[in-house]
Amino acid sequence: MIRAFIAFTTAFALTACATPLPAPESSNAQITSAVADAGRPAEDVARDSLRKPTDMLTFAQVEPGDTVAEMLPGGGYFTRLLSKSVGPDGRVVALVPAGTAKDLPEQIDPIRALIASGTYPNVSLELPETVLAPSMPVDLIWTSQNYHDIHAYSGAEAAAGVNRAVFAALKPGGTYLIIDHSAQAGSGLRDVLKLHRIDIAVVKSEALAAGFVLDGESEALANPADDRSLVVFDPTIRGKSDQFVLRFKKPK
Repeated sequence: MIRAFIAFTTAFALTACATPLPAPESSNAQITSAVADAGRPAEDVARDSLRKPTDMLTFAQVEPGDTVAEMLPGGGYFTRLLSKSVGPDGRVVALVPAGTAKDLPEQIDPIRALIASGTYPNVSLELPETVLAPSMPVDLIWTSQNYHDIHAYSGAEAAAGVNRAVFAALKPGGTYLIIDHSAQAGSGLRDVLKLHRIDIAVVKSEALAAGFVLDGESEALANPADDRSLVVFDPTIRGKSDQFVLRFKKPK
C-alpha cells in the first residue's frame, strides 16, 4: 500500500493483538460460508485469527445482494470474502487509482488475477482518474488499513475529497467502513507516515465533517499490548497492531 499511494498522489493531482478468540457465528449465513470457503488461499486463512473476518463482515452489516466498493483492496483478502458474502446477486467493485495501474501495475496484479480466475464473477475493477470512488451508487464502501496512507501520501485535502466522494457514492443509509492502525491518543496526523498509524479522533472528525453519522465502533481488532509507538511493519507488532474499526452511515 505504501507504493500504491505514491501513484495515488499523482492521480489525485488531477482533480490486531490479544489472544485470538473463536470467530462468532454471523446471522448472515453467507458470511459464515464465505469465511469457511475451502477455495480461499491458505495464506488468507492463516491470517484469519488476526484479521477476524467474521467479526468485520458482520460489523459492516454486509448482506446478500449488496453492492460493495472496496478502496485499495491490496492482495484481495477481503475482496474474496466480500464477493462470497454478497453472493451472486451482489457486486464488489475494487477501486484502485489509475496512476497505480499505469506506474505500478504489479500493485493490482493480485486483483486482476482474482477476476481472471472466474471464481469471483461478481468482482470488477475500476481505475478512477481523479477521486477514488465507484462509478455507481453502492450500499457499502470498505477500506482496510489505508486511510492513514491517504494523509501520508496525498494530504488532508485529498482525504477530505475522498470522504466527500464516498458520501456522494453511497446510497442513502449506506455504510462507510474504516479499519486502520491506531496511533496514540492526541497524536493527530503525526504518525501517518512515520508509523503508518492515525489517531481515531482524526478519522471520526473528518468523516463527520463530510456528513456521515458515526453508527458504531468495534474493538475486535484492539490490542492493549501495543503501545502504538512502533511502525506497524516492525516484526514484533506486524499483523498484531492495535486497530480501530469504525462504521459510519450516510443519513437516509
